[in-house]
Amino acid sequence: MIRSRRTGLLLDALGLAVAVAIAFPVFWMASTALKPTGDILSATPQVLPWPLTLEHFRTAVTRPLFGDYLRNSLVVVSTAVVLSVLVASLAALAVARMRWRGRRAYVLLILLAQTAPLEALLIPAFLVLRDVGLLDRLPALVATYFIVTLPFTIWTLRGFVAGIPVELEEAAMTDGCTRVGAFRRVVFPLLAPGLVATSIFAFITAWNEFVFALVLMQDERHYTLPVWLSTFRTAFGTDWGGTMAASTLFTLPVLVFFLLVQRRLVTGLSAGAVKG
Repeated sequence: MIRSRRTGLLLDALGLAVAVAIAFPVFWMASTALKPTGDILSATPQVLPWPLTLEHFRTAVTRPLFGDYLRNSLVVVSTAVVLSVLVASLAALAVARMRWRGRRAYVLLILLAQTAPLEALLIPAFLVLRDVGLLDRLPALVATYFIVTLPFTIWTLRGFVAGIPVELEEAAMTDGCTRVGAFRRVVFPLLAPGLVATSIFAFITAWNEFVFALVLMQDERHYTLPVWLSTFRTAFGTDWGGTMAASTLFTLPVLVFFLLVQRRLVTGLSAGAVKG
């Protein structure tokens, strides 16, 4: 009994140490964004910012074309995530439920697509988009992010679809539903936890992407927020206060999206348990 309690305390302490190590960089980023420039460049680091200043945030949001960068990121990422989840849900149904020739090879291709480094796809994507006339256009980024996030979303949703009893679909089709109707009325509502999990991954992946946005977009009005973060480093040095303030602002949409979706995730899990 005493040994198990000591083991529990040791595991709790280890978990707390890991949590602090993970959270400290985020805290330091937000803390630096609120410090005056003199405290940031001081040889003696200050953990807590005092006095507080919002000057770095004002500098970040008043930089040229900030509104364009923010709008581009929101439009491109939201469109890519919605398309990826919709297509992946149908593909996952076909892979998990149907038996057709080449299904195993298709699943293997999905796994291989996830292992391919994104940098290796940069030059082919550039050449293809240039030939079809989509270079330096936002639909090019939407298509790129959609293709990048699709393999993982298909693979993840495949596991969720396989976990839903096939008898539910058969009962719905016995009552008169078509296969599409059974998917829409039975399977799709029970996929809520999987849809939320994959949408979070797809959103974070597309939101943080930098290289494709920099290379495929040549007009600075078409850049996204990750490229905006790089503008704080110039030939004269790095504006660390502005960089930290911009990084803090950059993480807020992801945090808000996760908090909103997390509540829906819990609701979806509870609803799925009741319906199952």
